[in-house]
Amino acid sequence: MKLSFLNRPPRVAVIRLQGVIGAGARGASLSDAALAALFERAFKRRKPAAVALVINSPGGSPVQSSLIGARIRRLAEEQKVPVHAFVEDVAASGGYWLASSADFIWADDSSVLGSIGVISAGFGFAELIARHGIERRVHTAGQSKSMLDPFRPEKPEDVERLNRLLLPIHAAFKEQVLARRKDRLAEGRDLFNGEIWTGREAVELGLADGIAHLVPKMRELYGSKVRFLTYGQRKPLLQRFGLSAEDAIGMIEERAAFAQFQARG
Repeated sequence: MKLSFLNRPPRVAVIRLQGVIGAGARGASLSDAALAALFERAFKRRKPAAVALVINSPGGSPVQSSLIGARIRRLAEEQKVPVHAFVEDVAASGGYWLASSADFIWADDSSVLGSIGVISAGFGFAELIARHGIERRVHTAGQSKSMLDPFRPEKPEDVERLNRLLLPIHAAFKEQVLARRKDRLAEGRDLFNGEIWTGREAVELGLADGIAHLVPKMRELYGSKVRFLTYGQRKPLLQRFGLSAEDAIGMIEERAAFAQFQARG
């Protein structure tokens, strides 16, 4: 008697990571809390031969990037499952942090990868309100409570304080990439200055392992009969029937985040 279940084709769990990374902020679609149950199912259900991350993210919160990346590694090591990251349009900043949590990174020729850096941006309106005779009044209990107020002139000590925050975060990002890809990175190149590269350049620099797409690569590695189990985030019930004003604003913010990395043919 032939036991057909002993000859089941290998399964690859596919997880789509699309959007800005953040802890539930408006427009942020990827967070550790939101993805936790999804990752648990993908890594443990039906004993996958591998997990494939389909990444399309311009980045976002460094803390959430770190938490999600750590969860990926923890589950991969517990379940002894290899992880492949497939970059679509962009895996930049925190998006690349997620990709670097995989064992292998694959990209399209025209994908954008990198941006290994940290940024803080804002506006200054001090001269504008001064011209209109507007006075800014701020009262604090604590000398350092107010920092980089956009309606007051920028202070050197505030910039220094900001750098004290940014530099350790950047160092943690570099440590993540070095820990995951140290032996594969090109020597003599500064890969941690916030620069971005196309897929082919990323392969040459060791930031990616090759040019490949999900289905053909998984069939090459796990056989032509490999089956794909797709996992994605579920939208709240109300969002399935329409788009709120907050959702619309979130979409605009997400598009703006992606726009800095996009080229059009």
